Amino acid sequence: MNTQATSAFDLSGHLVSKAAPQLIADDERHFAAIAHSLESSIADLNERLDVQRRSSGGNIRETAERDMEIHRLSSRLRALRRFGLDLCLGRFVREGDPEPVYIGRLGLSDSEGDRLLIDWRSPAAEPFFAATHADPMGLVSRRRYRWNLGRISDYWDEVFTEEGFEGHAALDDQSAFIASLGANRSDRMRDVLGTIQSDQNAIIRAGASGALVVDGGPGTGKTVVALHRTAHLLYADSRLGHRRGGVLFIGPHQPYLAYVAEVLPSLGEEGVQTCTVRDLVPEGATAKDETDPEVARLKESARLVEAIESAVRFYEKPPTKGMTLSTPWFDLRLRAADWKEAFDAVDPGTPHNEARERILEELVAILDDQHDDEDVTARMLHSWLLRDRELIGTLYRSWPLLEPTDLVGDLWSVPAYLRLCAPWLEPDEIRALRREETQDWTVSDLPLLDAARRRLGDPRASEHKRHHEAAAETERDRVSMVIDDLMDADDDGEGLVTMLHHADLRENLVDESALPRGDADLLAGPFAHIVVDEAQELTDAEWQMLLQRCPSRSFTIVGDRAQARHGFTEPWRERLERVGFGRIEMAALSVNYRTPTQVMAAAEPIIRAVLPDANVPTSIREGAPVEYGRAEELESIVDAWAAENAEGIACVIGAPAFRAGPRVRSLTPALAKGLEFDLVVLVDPQDFGEGIEGSVDRYVAMTRATDRLVILTGA
Repeated sequence: MNTQATSAFDLSGHLVSKAAPQLIADDERHFAAIAHSLESSIADLNERLDVQRRSSGGNIRETAERDMEIHRLSSRLRALRRFGLDLCLGRFVREGDPEPVYIGRLGLSDSEGDRLLIDWRSPAAEPFFAATHADPMGLVSRRRYRWNLGRISDYWDEVFTEEGFEGHAALDDQSAFIASLGANRSDRMRDVLGTIQSDQNAIIRAGASGALVVDGGPGTGKTVVALHRTAHLLYADSRLGHRRGGVLFIGPHQPYLAYVAEVLPSLGEEGVQTCTVRDLVPEGATAKDETDPEVARLKESARLVEAIESAVRFYEKPPTKGMTLSTPWFDLRLRAADWKEAFDAVDPGTPHNEARERILEELVAILDDQHDDEDVTARMLHSWLLRDRELIGTLYRSWPLLEPTDLVGDLWSVPAYLRLCAPWLEPDEIRALRREETQDWTVSDLPLLDAARRRLGDPRASEHKRHHEAAAETERDRVSMVIDDLMDADDDGEGLVTMLHHADLRENLVDESALPRGDADLLAGPFAHIVVDEAQELTDAEWQMLLQRCPSRSFTIVGDRAQARHGFTEPWRERLERVGFGRIEMAALSVNYRTPTQVMAAAEPIIRAVLPDANVPTSIREGAPVEYGRAEELESIVDAWAAENAEGIACVIGAPAFRAGPRVRSLTPALAKGLEFDLVVLVDPQDFGEGIEGSVDRYVAMTRATDRLVILTGA
């Protein structure tokens, strides 16, 4: 990066008056200092990275610390390279202090240690987002920048006191700023950090204890809040850092995740796991929707998920008969009571497939107590018993390895098994759940598959453990040989080499990180905090999947009851307490920054008809009247819009045969949820369905429009 040589401002046309030196001279000087600091910081980070990468690391702890430092430096370097001067979001001036305070995506200081940018997540930056004319929080003025290709294309000043008018250009600052929120959309969520509003900021900075529910209608910035809150929590709460489990972000579908993919990295957070509920289970990639509403209703229950425990317990019954075991040294008697004692020794919470080794260890201990031959150790006995076919065969039959897909498949294909595990089900409900193709998974099966996988664990866990232990033993032998060679080469037997006599040092020299391990499931948890967007769609069973991944119950739950396709008539608190949440805080967003008033006026009656208490937000932007026409006009409307608008994104909803283009999407109402478009064209919305689902789909589809909505009928 070269130190700034040209103006940071690129104000043209009607904005030229904002380029007056008395308005921007202070900013120009500050941006020059930022440019110089960025250049120096990037050079310094590169140099420090080179030093760390050339370092051998030393022992295991030092190597881990080196790798963590490389990760930290690399993340910082990527963040600085991602932006230039547009790291800066804006500035404010406080009462009694003429020096502006500049707010950035990241904190930045000059070579003297003077702060050039305050990280937007720090408490000192909060007035930039939270100050209002009713509560200025000690500010005289505030300036927000709009960046385009690394230069400022516009800026807005807000003045909170008479003193603040001096040196500012904003005459209609608030209306101009609000108008800026309606800028053209793209296939990625645009930069929104500089437009965070005070109601959103309060939620972003709220604490992480318990569950925080953010209820907000279309256009209120729920997704903005969810993403920025994620970044803020990782910055402000050390309990949620990656070492403590980190944060999991759950979105409604893959188009949504693609749309918001760049937001968290732009906020300096690259380590957040993002996924949909489907992604939590391997079978989710190919799972189909459940076609039978009654079957879907039954599987959505958290109670049916509880049947997994009984299903597993069915395969954990100790033998009821004893046996005599012959060894090269003596015969041993294993009674039925001994089997029960060994089975009971398994700690609660131990996955089924990983517990057999514990049972075998307990059996060896029980049998070892039966003799007093000091020449026969427990390890010798264990080695021999592993080769006893009768013992191992009996153990494996009484505690078999299980696959989660087989376990759940048996529930649907063996009515007696399902009746045993879920005795509360009525006969007609058991018949409804029965199916022949047991492995033809649906989305409704995923919570049960997830519960089964967590309860069973890896069926190859014992094999992985044996491989790991064998590799560790080989590594220990290798280290011992190296130590012995060093000691043989030590002439006087003194000095540092004498430390190698210590067995614990020999053990610590084994590099555990280099030994073979099973593949880790990055989405298995536990996580320190989970953020769920469009949370109104989750079933009780799906909530169990998330609660199992966050034992602390620290959640940010973002949604809109009015956008629940299958209905959400109960209060949030009632729903969440039923699925297992304890401490619950509520927050509401009621200002619609995105959707024009004309669109909301047309959409509101549709949702009120099925949910009278819907949280329909108040729009603060004006737009064009809603247009109506015939379905045969679809192509001409889209083509005319594309010709008239060089930028922006359009979406056609309700016409599956329509071919999408570079700036035109074709989606269902469900896949449009969470997204936003300059032009939305609905085709035959009356065909979206009846009842709650149809009304919600129409409401959601209409409120995706940020500028223009066209409704066509007669396809």
